[in-house]
Amino acid sequence: MAIAGPDGVDAAIKAGLDLDGTPIPAEMLALYNEVMELESQRSRSGVKKSMRNRIVKTGSKHFDQAVLDARLRQAGWDGLKDKEIAFFYG
Repeated sequence: MAIAGPDGVDAAIKAGLDLDGTPIPAEMLALYNEVMELESQRSRSGVKKSMRNRIVKTGSKHFDQAVLDARLRQAGWDGLKDKEIAFFYG
């Protein structure tokens, strides 16, 4: 199963298959679906805050710390916070 893009993992989960084509155990799928259902009901604090959180989480995989910090600032957000640096770059 070829997985790419932000929706690729969701498609694999929905199919109940891991990347190597093996079935994901029912217990794992049940817990994942339960947690995602709870998350879908949680109130949000704002779209821009959620966008920034996603950018930091994913951007840290693709940009070094200085580049991501600069890009966040250029876009109008706060730069990386100490706790984000420690978690994603520490």
